[in-house]
Amino acid sequence: MTSDSPAAKKPLVSIICPAYNEQDNARMFYDRVAAMAAPLSNRYDFEIIYMNNRSTDKTREVVLDIIAQDSRVKLLTLSRNFGYQPSVLCGMTHASGDASIVIDCDCEDPPEMVTEFIAKWEEGYDVVYGIRDKRIEPAYILRMRGWFYWLLQKTADNDIVMHMAEFGLVTKEVRQHMLDNNTTFPFLRTEIGYVGFRRIGLNYLRQARVHGTTNYSYWRMTVFALGGILSSSTFLLRISAYFLAILLPLNVLLTLLFLFDVWAKAFLLLVAFDLMYLVALVGIIGVYVARIYKNGLSRPVYIVDWKLSHFPKP
Repeated sequence: MTSDSPAAKKPLVSIICPAYNEQDNARMFYDRVAAMAAPLSNRYDFEIIYMNNRSTDKTREVVLDIIAQDSRVKLLTLSRNFGYQPSVLCGMTHASGDASIVIDCDCEDPPEMVTEFIAKWEEGYDVVYGIRDKRIEPAYILRMRGWFYWLLQKTADNDIVMHMAEFGLVTKEVRQHMLDNNTTFPFLRTEIGYVGFRRIGLNYLRQARVHGTTNYSYWRMTVFALGGILSSSTFLLRISAYFLAILLPLNVLLTLLFLFDVWAKAFLLLVAFDLMYLVALVGIIGVYVARIYKNGLSRPVYIVDWKLSHFPKP
């Protein structure tokens, strides 16, 4: 990744930091990133992109103070809160690095691991990601996460990288292929699995948030999980065909028995089950059609408010 020539331009590493109401963490995050980057500055240049997802506190003001001290720091402010995934997508779209790294501003994912990510990149890996094998969470939440990843892997139409979040490094080539996908619900960890290339995971302990509270409630986690499954899989559509293969001969058999006045109650139960099946099928189709409709509208996934940003406007 580096050149032996002293005149060669140093590779650029883009660090993308999604932030929503992180006024108490933004400075701490910068200090830890700057300390991590200092020993690598002889080989790499860095840009630090704060993705301000329309914070309602003083996150923007804190970042502007940091920018006044360090020209490597940039700020992109969205026109409203578009959510975490669109915020990350915006940062990756505007990043210029030969490698891009996503780290949450709350420092639950340790910025010091960037050194390990870069070391694996130097070994030739295109994707280096953190595996959250240990988390400071209740046991039932950990089990639910495990079930989610198991279900996602079993039902996904493409390869799924298990126990992976957005915390990781991707090369410029991988980033560009990830951005080629046009969807109204970006699920970037699925895109990494779809793109492929050479990848490796590094285990780590996810740390506790120092300041503030998480923005992910149980409801948001559930919606995020369902959205991830819908973005990764057509299994819910395909399962209707699997059930049809069972229901069709069963309907024929029980209809014949009903005509001969045998098992009338069983036939009525089958009719009720058929109706429930049709209602569920219409609901599933409706969800997928709604997503197709939104994609067809082609509305932007995010909008940048350039007046409140500190970034070279493209």
